[in-house]
Amino acid sequence: MKLETLKRGFVYHVYNRGINGENIFSDDENKKYFLKLLNKYLVHNVSIFAYCLMDNHFHLVIRIENDEAIVTQAFSNFFNAYAKAYNKLKDRTGSLFEKHFKRICIEDEDYLKQLIIYVHLNPKHHFDMDFANYRFSSYGAYLSLKETKISRSEILNLFVDVENFKFVHNEKNNLLEEKYTLD
Repeated sequence: MKLETLKRGFVYHVYNRGINGENIFSDDENKKYFLKLLNKYLVHNVSIFAYCLMDNHFHLVIRIENDEAIVTQAFSNFFNAYAKAYNKLKDRTGSLFEKHFKRICIEDEDYLKQLIIYVHLNPKHHFDMDFANYRFSSYGAYLSLKETKISRSEILNLFVDVENFKFVHNEKNNLLEEKYTLD
């Protein structure tokens, strides 16, 4: 399978999971460290629109802001740094992630909005957790006034404003809850 190239100015859904479905985060400290490395290696090369870290996988929605070779190397450094630290901490060896991180180019604005909602609702999808209070998702950063590395104003404008941003997330969440009660 040929991997999609990371072209400057394009938006991508980047995701991966642990090899054999194993966990890549065993606790909150691992997730904090992953975000710290994301900031170190990628924040100058991409705009971050959304993220969510689950125990055995992660999702990022990003726009590429630098040349393909530079961004690809930044991702490699990022994932290698995290895998080495995690392997050392857990006294393990070998691959942590599945072979290559997946990346899907997003060219449709409506799909981008649905993807951002999907990423933020991941805790609900997988663990029936309250997505609004999940600490390792970018959702809360959109509602906060604190400084952040995510592209808050750009994405809130995409959703019109913060109230509509919350509304569409809650509507989708309500649909998921109805689905769970009907199953």
